[in-house]
Amino acid sequence: MPAFLLPLVVVLTMAGGVMALVGQEEAAARLWQLATLPVLLWLVLESLRKLRRGEWGVDLVAGLAMGGALLLGHSLTAAVIALMFAGGQALESFAANRARRELTALLARTPATVERQEDGAWRTVAVAEVRAGDRLLVKTGAVLPVDGLVAAGGPVSLDESSLTGESLPVSHADGEAVASGTLNLGQGFELTALRSAADSTYAAIVRLVQEAQTGKAPFTRMADRYAFWLVPLTLAVAGLAWLLSGDPLRALAVLVVATPCPLILAAPVAIVSGISAAARRGILIKNGAALEALADGKRLLLDKTGTLTTGLARLVDIETDGGWTAEDVLRLCASLEQVSLHPVSAALVQVARARGLALSTPTGLADAPGHGLSGLVDGHRVAAGQPGWVGSVAGTPDWARAALERALNEGGMAVFVAVDGRVAGVLRMQDEIRPDTPRAIRALRAAGIERLSMATGDRQDIADSIGAVLGLDAVYAGLTPEGKVEAVRREREGGVTLMTGDGINDAPALALADVGIAMGARGAGASSEAADVVLMVDRLDRLAEALALSRRARAIARQSVLAGMALSGVAMVAAAAGYLTPLAGAVLQEGIDVAVILNALRALRPVARPLPALSAEEQARLAAAHRDLQPVLEQLRRQAEALTPGRAPDLAGLTALSGRLAAELVPHEQGDERHLHPALARRMPGPDPLALFSRTHREILHLCERIRQDIAGLAADAVPDEHTRQRLVRQLFALEAILHLHFDQENELYAGLAGEG
Repeated sequence: MPAFLLPLVVVLTMAGGVMALVGQEEAAARLWQLATLPVLLWLVLESLRKLRRGEWGVDLVAGLAMGGALLLGHSLTAAVIALMFAGGQALESFAANRARRELTALLARTPATVERQEDGAWRTVAVAEVRAGDRLLVKTGAVLPVDGLVAAGGPVSLDESSLTGESLPVSHADGEAVASGTLNLGQGFELTALRSAADSTYAAIVRLVQEAQTGKAPFTRMADRYAFWLVPLTLAVAGLAWLLSGDPLRALAVLVVATPCPLILAAPVAIVSGISAAARRGILIKNGAALEALADGKRLLLDKTGTLTTGLARLVDIETDGGWTAEDVLRLCASLEQVSLHPVSAALVQVARARGLALSTPTGLADAPGHGLSGLVDGHRVAAGQPGWVGSVAGTPDWARAALERALNEGGMAVFVAVDGRVAGVLRMQDEIRPDTPRAIRALRAAGIERLSMATGDRQDIADSIGAVLGLDAVYAGLTPEGKVEAVRREREGGVTLMTGDGINDAPALALADVGIAMGARGAGASSEAADVVLMVDRLDRLAEALALSRRARAIARQSVLAGMALSGVAMVAAAAGYLTPLAGAVLQEGIDVAVILNALRALRPVARPLPALSAEEQARLAAAHRDLQPVLEQLRRQAEALTPGRAPDLAGLTALSGRLAAELVPHEQGDERHLHPALARRMPGPDPLALFSRTHREILHLCERIRQDIAGLAADAVPDEHTRQRLVRQLFALEAILHLHFDQENELYAGLAGEG
């Protein structure tokens, strides 16, 4: 409905009231007629459009009531109905909040201009002017405007996560094809365009989004579903009253009290209230249809990278050749990586500083973009980067090759570090499952999601591993944007399907899903634009809260509608029997409206949730404490692997490990058991909510003591007997495994108890 109609109806209705008060009845009637006619005209046109599509609309009864009131001379009644109808439409428009804007965010990501080589010089031209064969310059930090080949300056390092969902950078050598929409992380390079911007990969994704939005069947609103039987029933009662009494006013009175204001007003008020309550929790639901569809959702398809996982490369292990300690390898590598802007370099520097390592200033730097760095650190020639590049300089020993294979099998990457011409260490990096993901998965199932699936561009084996860990019902792997669209189509065959993602590659699938949900806190603008719901807080558990809010708002809307329609039904019987005039019926109807609207406003209240037991700062501090203990876990594994049969143990290393367990791990676990967890338990429901953690603390402390005793019993020059060796190996591996599990459980607990932030 045009925005100007509501203020027009309000002004004309009030003006008519003023005229009536001063005795100008004829002028008042004219003004009320003028207030009704534009609304009635718009309503008739809209109803005809719906009828052509074979749809019943609640608008039909309101139109008949307005028209009948005008024909029988009850202009005030007609104006009151028009006012209520226009108000309901305005609420619907407010709820939508201009949700279906043009895909400006999609188009804005592509640069508007680019440097093109013309007559031996670089000239700035519009991207639309680029044609196949043009030579372009792609600067550091720029988005590739078109598909092309790396012409010079390679190898290049590109962030392709927006297209493929893969969080780790990808290297491309000279002559290799690269796609538009990806981000240049390294130095500038020259690109030979393979096609124009309109024909490139990124433009194809834009078209996919548009096609998906066009092809998605419209969601049938709750009000229209009720109207399917309400309209014929109302017409039957009104016709019967007229037929039996011979008085058309009785039919009009029936139409007036049957005017579906509970549908026109109460349902939108409840829906808008639910949208408002969700917005206060950082959940932006773009319109009422999206909220109702969200409430019906039973199947959820989740993107992996950035949604189920962190989307960031994290250091998970350090393996060395035995000549250097893990801390030394990390310190030398991070010292060198300080000069790089690469995301993996930044992650390594952050970890080294968090572990308190003193970084040196490198000299004699040589940068191989897309491959790695080399330079002098504390008098040592250090090279760090891609395994193939470092291996070509320093060779690839068997242990490093095995470490690389482990990293790839686990879906991660490896950074090789060579010192003075020999591979000294391998840093394993991985995109890890978010701490709040397992809790969010449980909350989603508790909220009524019956089938949880994952869609990713990763390899099938990596995807299957994550799916098994999270207990998902299905896994779709190796998907392109088109593949994700097809996965959504398959899921929709089983019922109302929700899709969650955060990258440009997710945008077409989000547009096609019954409800697309974007992780908008750090996701791509394209996904937020194509989605129906945007989670502005970077927490997946907010999706379960969004489901709860939408279902409660819809339940309140249905309750208000049914109560209002029941009261209207009683009034219809009274009007058909002649006990209500049209004007009295309009007044009574307004009383019913007020009652159901007040009930609908209950949807403004937030869903009850436990108060946070931790501040965001406390959660970050506790998670940091676990990261500080990561070197201890690495040392446990290294010492266990070093205890091979027939080999003298590394007594110095074992003694150092025993000291670290006593000085770092044991006090940490004792502090959690004696102070932190009792304090948390006092702010949590239940008599002993952290009992299972207490049992784990006892097992960790027991293993630490057993390990300390066995290490203390080893003679400095003796080879331990086989029984002692096997026992110590079992204990070291057991402690490492328990600590990994325990830290993950505690991180999940802390994420669940944390407040905003």
